[in-house]
Amino acid sequence: MKAIIRNLISVIRRFKLAAVLNTLGLSIAFAAFMVIMVQLKYHHSFDRFHEDYDKIFRLEMSQGEYWQTIVSRRIAERFFESPHVVSGAISEVWSREFYFGVENDSDMNFFNETALWVSPEFTDVFSFDIVEGAKDALIIPGNAIIPLSLSQKIFGYESAVGRQLLNPNQTVRATVGAVYRDFPPNSIINNHIYLLTPENQDRGYDVFIRINDASNANLLLDNFQMSDFDNENAKIDLRLTALQDIHFVTDVQWDETPKSSRQALMILFAIAIVIIVIAAINFTNFSAALTPMRIKNINTQRILGAQQSIMRLTLGAEAVFFCLLSYVIAVCLVFLFKITPLASLIDAVLSPVAHPLIFGGTALVALLTGCFAGIYPAYCMTSFEPAMALKGKFQRGKQLRSTLTGVQFVASFALIIAASFMYLQNRFMQNSPVGFDKDNLLTVDIMRIQRNRDAFTNQIMTHPAIENITYGHCLFLSSDSYSRWTLQYQGSDIEFTAFAVHHTFLSSLGIEVAEGRDFRYEDVDTQREVLIFNETARKRYNLELNASLEGWAAGEIIGFIPDVNFASFRTAVEPMAFYEIGNRIFTQNTAYVRLKEGADMRSALLHVNATLAEFDPNFPFEVRFFDTVVQRLYEREIALNSLISLFSILAIFISIVGVFGLVVFDSECRRKEIGIRKVFGASTWGIIIMFNKAYFKILMICFVIAAPLAWYAVTRWLENFAYKTPMYWWVYLLALLAVGAITVCTVTFQNWRVANDDPVKSIKSE
Repeated sequence: MKAIIRNLISVIRRFKLAAVLNTLGLSIAFAAFMVIMVQLKYHHSFDRFHEDYDKIFRLEMSQGEYWQTIVSRRIAERFFESPHVVSGAISEVWSREFYFGVENDSDMNFFNETALWVSPEFTDVFSFDIVEGAKDALIIPGNAIIPLSLSQKIFGYESAVGRQLLNPNQTVRATVGAVYRDFPPNSIINNHIYLLTPENQDRGYDVFIRINDASNANLLLDNFQMSDFDNENAKIDLRLTALQDIHFVTDVQWDETPKSSRQALMILFAIAIVIIVIAAINFTNFSAALTPMRIKNINTQRILGAQQSIMRLTLGAEAVFFCLLSYVIAVCLVFLFKITPLASLIDAVLSPVAHPLIFGGTALVALLTGCFAGIYPAYCMTSFEPAMALKGKFQRGKQLRSTLTGVQFVASFALIIAASFMYLQNRFMQNSPVGFDKDNLLTVDIMRIQRNRDAFTNQIMTHPAIENITYGHCLFLSSDSYSRWTLQYQGSDIEFTAFAVHHTFLSSLGIEVAEGRDFRYEDVDTQREVLIFNETARKRYNLELNASLEGWAAGEIIGFIPDVNFASFRTAVEPMAFYEIGNRIFTQNTAYVRLKEGADMRSALLHVNATLAEFDPNFPFEVRFFDTVVQRLYEREIALNSLISLFSILAIFISIVGVFGLVVFDSECRRKEIGIRKVFGASTWGIIIMFNKAYFKILMICFVIAAPLAWYAVTRWLENFAYKTPMYWWVYLLALLAVGAITVCTVTFQNWRVANDDPVKSIKSE
């Protein structure tokens, strides 16, 4: 043990740079691996905390070319009759704001929370951990089930059951019937206030079932008779999506559950593996790079009587020590990561207590890395005949080290290319034209004050920085799915997304009418709908100007506009139409406030907030610039891709450290050769160019291997988007130049130092 400690101290003193680089590279690799695996576990374990989660399914319906989560209540209730269905429940498609007050010492405290209306069986399908009250509390109309965090927020640690949630006029909105323990964040079931949905309303709902055995899912669909529900124009198809797969399904409309891309997660997992592999390669190469500098000392000890097995054990123990030290530092780095802004990229809790298998498994990986990475250098340093070692003849293993470094080059090229295209796709989505002017635009939900719309408009327009204000039923670019209509055109059904807007909407947002006319004030009082379609709808259904539409909302086509991206770039532009909002108060939910160019935005924002407070002083309105709406729409891609970019940079850094290790080894092994060349007149730059040529060949071979691999991975990832950034050729060139420049600098620096040493000293050791 004393010998091991003595040798460790000697190594650290003699090879400070190597020791620091070894430890730093391994520490970063282990820390990155743990963070990535925690994030992957977060996504992989989505909704798996429910009891028998594999027996829970969501029913989805298609009546044409699109799948949707909305299913008729009649279909759902017939589906629940199957003997294989243990329990079935429906819920509203969207949660809604639930504004209420609570009496506290004769004062009213107001809260604005989200609520979801569900059937009583909802708590049977999903695993609600009831802390207080009855699990079946929703059987009683007027009852509510609230999360524990909300209970503590509004009632403290007092009992919440039986407490009343009041309207501002102090009438009862709901009575707390039960309190449930909060669901974890990786769930499609959120911590809402749950209320009883009205009975006998046959409209669309989200439908969930719990069945007796997961293998009976297909049997359920095969045995279900759809003939009673098919209409003469469209056949209805049904499918079941397993609960654990909903987080990854992207081909369903009206699905507001949090999503993630399996391809992006696979890329992230691949990066985690690459980082560990590269770190292990680096460690092996660094240890081997020390061979020329340590071999004489080691074999001198052998000549003086040291046993070969003891020497190998000592060298192996050094490797294990550095790996375990790196793991300890890595855990500290994870804790530091938690308090940096970068922690916002991670959804999961970064804690060894929360993830013992990941942190414990990484410790085992560190131990195994030390064992396996230490075996080769230990064997190499002690396998030479002492006499040969003292003469400096130790070229064994160079080809293996070159191959391992080639793997690092391939990984570096592939990661740079992939990360670059992910950045370009994010930039493309956020900055590409969407078909309307989204600059200098404020938005706010005015559902609370929509009955006072005219007074609100007049008050808003008193500020000199505000150009105009308009209204719409919903917020553009806030979702991938919106309300869809099916009407008849020339005897055939046409399906399109419909937006209710104020007659000033198109002009306020800078949307030009290509043919026909814009909405007018007079359209408010028309008996039939007036609609303006986009170009995609016009081409798909051969629509004509002034033609009539029949059905539940008969109307007239008054104009056509160019295509507008009303949803994200994840989905292609679909047929859509604007229709005049009229005097229908319930459709006037969102205000769009246009600011003048160069106006004082802060002053205008304060004016809007002050005006809202005048109409409802207690309600917490959220006024946002439209750019933040776009940012929020792509936040999951931005966060995940930023995470991939971050760890790609770390992997590239670790790879470059490995290249440095190989260059150190190569230059030390060829020190005598360099000295002889100098004696015979070779210049320093001639020697540097010679070394760079050798590495340039390795670089080009690795680039040829990496480029198609990166192209394939990026192409698969881009399949998640309807609109994609071009596959620019210069990205590949940039990757080659970046890795090439770093390698040239590394090779040049190390060999310049060796080439400028006294050649006599380099030759004299022979």
